[in-house]
Amino acid sequence: MNDNHQPKNQFSPWIIYVVSASIFIILYSVILRPAALDPIYRIPYSEFKALINENLITEIVLRGEIVDGKLEHLVAIGPKGEESRRFKTRVPSFGDDALLPELEEKGVLVWVGEEPGESLWLGFILGLLPWLIFLGILVWLFQRTGRNLGGRLGGSDGIKDFLDPTSKKATIPDVTFADVAGQENAKREVMELVEYLKNPDKFRRLGAEIPKGILLMGSPGTGKTLLAKALAGEAVVPFYSISASEFIEIYVGVGASRVRHLFDTAKKSAPSIIFIDELDSVGRTRGAGIGGGHDEREQTLNQILAELDGFSGREAVLVLAATNRPDVLDAALLRPGRFDRHVTLDLPDRKDRVAILKVHTKNTPIDESVDLDTVSAGTSGFSGADLKNLVNEAAILAARRNENNISMQDFEESRDKVLMGAERTLVIQPEEKHRLAVHEAGHTIMAYYLPLADALYKVSIIPRGRALGATEQLPEHERQTLPEDYLNDRLTVMLGGRAAEKALLGTLSSGADNDIQQATQIARAMVSRWGMSDDIGPVDLRDSEEHPFLGREMAQPRHYSEHSAEVVDEAVRQILINAEKRAIEIITKHRPQLDNLISALEKRETLHKTDIEKCLGPRELHSDNKKIATLNFK
Repeated sequence: MNDNHQPKNQFSPWIIYVVSASIFIILYSVILRPAALDPIYRIPYSEFKALINENLITEIVLRGEIVDGKLEHLVAIGPKGEESRRFKTRVPSFGDDALLPELEEKGVLVWVGEEPGESLWLGFILGLLPWLIFLGILVWLFQRTGRNLGGRLGGSDGIKDFLDPTSKKATIPDVTFADVAGQENAKREVMELVEYLKNPDKFRRLGAEIPKGILLMGSPGTGKTLLAKALAGEAVVPFYSISASEFIEIYVGVGASRVRHLFDTAKKSAPSIIFIDELDSVGRTRGAGIGGGHDEREQTLNQILAELDGFSGREAVLVLAATNRPDVLDAALLRPGRFDRHVTLDLPDRKDRVAILKVHTKNTPIDESVDLDTVSAGTSGFSGADLKNLVNEAAILAARRNENNISMQDFEESRDKVLMGAERTLVIQPEEKHRLAVHEAGHTIMAYYLPLADALYKVSIIPRGRALGATEQLPEHERQTLPEDYLNDRLTVMLGGRAAEKALLGTLSSGADNDIQQATQIARAMVSRWGMSDDIGPVDLRDSEEHPFLGREMAQPRHYSEHSAEVVDEAVRQILINAEKRAIEIITKHRPQLDNLISALEKRETLHKTDIEKCLGPRELHSDNKKIATLNFK
């Protein structure tokens, strides 16, 4: 791992030669031919004869019929009266027998073929100069390319730099498990490896072997890389980090060679940790997809498999890999002896989100009014990276207002910006604004009166991102399963906006596009996946799984009949129609409260929970069940 393999910024000697020759020729021409600085004007032959008679010509050069001449001093010979001491003319083709005697009589020096000081070799060099410059540029380009690629392949040090992805020095991260908030289950899985890395003989005496590889699986932003760094920092061992895409090169065999170099280097500094990020870029299922074949990616994967299960002497080298697509990985990677321990990093729950927010606000001045538990409740589904971005956006908003601390308002606005986009300034007509208020009020009244709907947070008709308005809900408790009653209430809330438009305005608009899409997805899942339809029963009739990466089946045959598909469609339609009917019933019963909410929303544009409660009054829960649940779930 040398740091002295960087390409040197030196010019090619050919460039120096070409530049030197050019300077020499220019100086030669300027010093020995100073008259060349004067412009040369072409004059008529008659004017040439007149200049001879006036004794103004000092010397001429005859090249066939062409005459180049020099004057004794500046003379106005240009077409617009410009002055010069040089001119050019042509002798008539029939000749002039009196020209030479007349020149001799006036004492004019007559040269034939070349001027004094001019030589044949100089003319040859001047003609060759463009070709020399062109060749010099080619040589310079080849040598520059050689430093970037060809030179790296041509020398022993260059080959090592090209094939060895560990040319950057391995580091010992300053991150520990204390810096990883949440993910307690994942940390528990990898904490026991710290003791093995520090004292491997303790385990070897009992015949225990360290896992060859640990596969970290989870959604983007859940902290897979951070957990790997924390393990190396806690164990105080060298940490080799590389993305799997860095193994792949246009040259066949380079990926496998880089894998060998990486593992050889890690073995020499054992105990150590190798971390391969985005493993799915090289670890996808082999022999599938268009064309199949034994390509560079498969060679690289084969070398990784061999290194994982081929450690000689059982060196204390731990391999960690991260992926958010474990379903596309080759089965050979997942078997015991390769990546034989799988650690799943889930999206943080409410308690973990509070811990993560505390980590990211540790060095950030926040106002006393900021309640991180409330912020956590409003960020359901956020990953650790999302929460870090949330804190950063809040800090930017506070700095924009020239505030010294981050307030709760900054967190609320940054949350809206992250979820829906930045606030837009649109000119909305009064009738369109009224329809928008009716739509959002329909969502709000459903969430207010339905027992299992998530608690209301605020409703707004201020355009953000692609949305013209939004009704925000905060789940008081996070749910791991979704009961049928909760899903029915959720569908009613989604279709409440469309139902309000239909009941109050008598017409529909395109504003319910996203609501209908999400409601249809939930209803179809209830019927085809979760068996919540009496007409279908507990039968798996879901659509084919999507595979965004080649390497699995590109098209799966449908394993149910056309009749079953028709029954599923009818059951989905019936669930949605029932939800809309239920929404219209609630709107009809609470029409005065709905009118109050619409009026307040048009005036203030944004209403929070307390404002909504003032508009709607006491909460009367509507439920089709005998027992009303008291918990609100996501």
